[in-house]
Amino acid sequence: MKRKTLYAPSLLSADFSNLHDAVERIHASEADWIHLDVMDGRFVPNITFGPKVVADLRPLSTLPLDVHLMITEPERYAEEFISAGADYLTFHLEATVHAHRLVQKIKERGAKAGVSIVPSTPVWMLEELMPELDLILIMTVNPGFGGQSLIPRCLEKVRYLKQAAQRDSHDYLIAVDGGVNRNTADAVRRAGADVLISGSAFFKASDPREEVRRVRGY
Repeated sequence: MKRKTLYAPSLLSADFSNLHDAVERIHASEADWIHLDVMDGRFVPNITFGPKVVADLRPLSTLPLDVHLMITEPERYAEEFISAGADYLTFHLEATVHAHRLVQKIKERGAKAGVSIVPSTPVWMLEELMPELDLILIMTVNPGFGGQSLIPRCLEKVRYLKQAAQRDSHDYLIAVDGGVNRNTADAVRRAGADVLISGSAFFKASDPREEVRRVRGY
């Protein structure tokens, strides 16, 4: 049975002085998840927010909070973000040595475990983790800033993951983040993505609900 395509607006492109309004905008658009990009200024050249923002947002929405840790040593902070209310907690394969241990830790604490890779990381490096994962996030831009253009070659990784899931009966969701909008979404969906993450295209849209509908392909 074909999965419904999920849409996850990224708060990276929201007005940080009024995140309550940003969440209401997401609700009104009938999007599926709320994506939160956590940046430390080391793993990526930008700084956003920590667990307190996640905790403050948690009472505002019943939508799944999809927390993407773009930080070094994510194992040091995983428990804090789960306690703050993260439903999905995704870290970067490139940011930690003991990725399998961290996946186990996340799941033991009751959250869904995700792993992400940047454009320069080969997708086959996820092979050993695939049976354990709830989510794999393919970055289709170099992370750190919103508003970039999708790197088409990265969609080959999505196709690889979809084929691997079908071949080996893996149950992970495939998410794509970077340059996703109504012009690129069709190619992203056809590659096999289950979750489409979009920041600037959503928050700059004159009609966010229509943007969600178009990106989903409905």
